[in-house]
Amino acid sequence: MSIIRSLKQLLIVCLLSLPVLGHAQANDEQAQSLLTQLAESSYGQKGKIAGEIARSGDERARGWLEAFSAGKLARIEPSKGDAEGSGKFVIVLSNRGRNWKVQDALTGDDLGEISRRDLDSIRVNNSLRSEIDGILSVIDLTVNDADKRLAAARGLRGNVDEAMAKKLTELMASEEDADVKATLNEALAIYKVEEQGDLSAVKTLSGSLNSEARAALNSATYSDDPALKQAARDALASIETKLKWNRAAETLYFGLSLGSVLVLAAIGLAITFGVMGVINMAHGELIMLGAYTTWGMQQMLPGQPGLALILSIPAGFLVSALAGVAIERSVIQFLKGRPLETLLATFGISLVLQQLVRTVISPLNRTVVTPDWMSGSIMVNEALSLTLNRLYIIGFALVVFVGLMLIMRKTRLGLEVRAVTQNRAMARSMGIKATKVDIMTFALGSGVAGLAGVALSQITNVGPNLGQNYIIDSFMVVVFGGVGNLWGTLVAGLSLGTINQLLEPWAGAVLAKILVLVFIILFIQKRPRGLFPQKGRAAEG
Repeated sequence: MSIIRSLKQLLIVCLLSLPVLGHAQANDEQAQSLLTQLAESSYGQKGKIAGEIARSGDERARGWLEAFSAGKLARIEPSKGDAEGSGKFVIVLSNRGRNWKVQDALTGDDLGEISRRDLDSIRVNNSLRSEIDGILSVIDLTVNDADKRLAAARGLRGNVDEAMAKKLTELMASEEDADVKATLNEALAIYKVEEQGDLSAVKTLSGSLNSEARAALNSATYSDDPALKQAARDALASIETKLKWNRAAETLYFGLSLGSVLVLAAIGLAITFGVMGVINMAHGELIMLGAYTTWGMQQMLPGQPGLALILSIPAGFLVSALAGVAIERSVIQFLKGRPLETLLATFGISLVLQQLVRTVISPLNRTVVTPDWMSGSIMVNEALSLTLNRLYIIGFALVVFVGLMLIMRKTRLGLEVRAVTQNRAMARSMGIKATKVDIMTFALGSGVAGLAGVALSQITNVGPNLGQNYIIDSFMVVVFGGVGNLWGTLVAGLSLGTINQLLEPWAGAVLAKILVLVFIILFIQKRPRGLFPQKGRAAEG
């Protein structure tokens, strides 16, 4: 009885499987037919057949169309190959060498390697690729992920045809996401302007920053319809106004990022210059050491650029601080009160440090890898994107500035530094060890220069001459903001960075620097002590 019962169960399973097997066989027959038409038809017909494949509802359709667009859809030639595989459609997985690795397009089975001479690739051209991209976008508009639907909708702009326009109208009716719906409406409006000269569609595109929308409006300005032509011109004028504001915002952003770099480069110099009155021409090389520390940390931690960068912050500070103490103890302490000799001596040190790096490491520039979390950009809109590495540098500069302000306002070191800055003789008489303050101040200022180097390594190549590109700008920031004043350094750095970025587009990089220098010279004639002058008897003297 158990045997009979088992046979009955097996029979039931077989009967239930017949419709499924029959359905799968029917699907495979339809797929084989469509792929055969795709292979044998002309370029003019391939697009239509690709659309039929997309509308077939087959889950494998996207893979076939992607392979076709990439030139990796092929058929085993009937006259070649074995009898079983003749005429079979395959997707090429690897097309290197004589034998290509392929898989069955219908079943997905791995067929191993087949000689490329036995394969007949289904040819595709650029026009078809563009058409297929649009077809794939329509397929993606039916997925559950709103972000994928939005990306697909963006890809349709400029690629809509008559058949697709009807499909988009249906999809818009059921679309719940507002951004996706607006983007689909824009794609449909571009089609209507280009193909139908629709006046209401021009109004839809009047605020768009998309390049395809602007191209459609630009073509409409050559229309024979006066109303359409004028509406397109008005729409383009409104778009151009928005583009100008976005370009201004982008320039301001780049100016603030450049200003943040200048603040980091100059703030350490402002401390040492304000307390000790030392013109340290080796300050740029202390920045360079911080950048090379970042590169060195990445060599010690290969494959972990994020961790290496985080560890480079304290390491860069420490390396440059120790180098600063060495410079102060070996040279500067013997030249106090002689600014010209100090300037020449530190200039010589800068040359020694540059040559030391060239000899020990290399005269060639080194590239520091940017971590993934600092790569890419934030897209505000289609005309404005903010690069993440510069955004992080702006934030880093502000954190360093706040940290220094807390040190100067809330610690004993800060109190002693302010005392020595205002009146060195009086500070000595109160028991403050000015020599110790000088060492700690120079170490602090040099360490901050190292932090500037860590930040700079993320936006430029690291090389022996890195610091020389910022030393003059750093002195200009210090003089413009007021010697020894941190708030002045912040305001001056951000201001000069923004002014320089505004001037560069029309004056050029070199002339912009000259104009900034002339501006500072004229400003100092009126306010010799800068924006925020020092207070105290030393300042008055």
